[in-house]
Amino acid sequence: MHHGYPTEPLVRFLKARDWNVQKAHKMLIDCLQWRLQNEIDNILSKPIIPVDLYRAVRDSQLIGVSGYSKEGHPVIAIGIGLSTYDKASVNYYVQSHIQMNEYRDRVVLPTATEKYGRHISTCLKILDMTGLKLSALNQIKLLSTIATIDDLNYPEKTGTYYIVNAPYIFSACWKAVKPLLQERTKRKIQVLQGCGRDELLK
Repeated sequence: MHHGYPTEPLVRFLKARDWNVQKAHKMLIDCLQWRLQNEIDNILSKPIIPVDLYRAVRDSQLIGVSGYSKEGHPVIAIGIGLSTYDKASVNYYVQSHIQMNEYRDRVVLPTATEKYGRHISTCLKILDMTGLKLSALNQIKLLSTIATIDDLNYPEKTGTYYIVNAPYIFSACWKAVKPLLQERTKRKIQVLQGCGRDELLK
């Protein structure tokens, strides 16, 4: 979990529990048990099979590393509006999400650390709402599951969430999704005007 920086996970879990040592300790123990029970350390060696199913899962969720911020944080772009998440069961999308989290932590962040010559442990996420429809609310169970996994097992791995290209129906979708998020996550979300280019390039 620490990838050469043993105190880093401790700080993350303490932040996630407002520096309450007992709560942070319990959260960390629960996370370690979750990792053992689900064999998370080996999840990257367990591809989604068959190949056609794997491709369908990947093609129906638009996500990728688009570069680095000026501070060296990897920027992960997610096409929320055009991702359908409808080619497989929730379990496969959850597996895919965890695999991407692990790849970020084991490959993307260490690469950024080496590239910029300092420890980088967080990323930025750009959530593109282009094409968002009310039917996206059909995936509320998946979004809730993913949000819970991230909050409990990958705390403080994203510095800021930037929402761009939000259509008029975004407010309706946001009302449904917002209650699923932890308060500390909500505080990291910024809704930018239009594509957010000027703000993102500051």
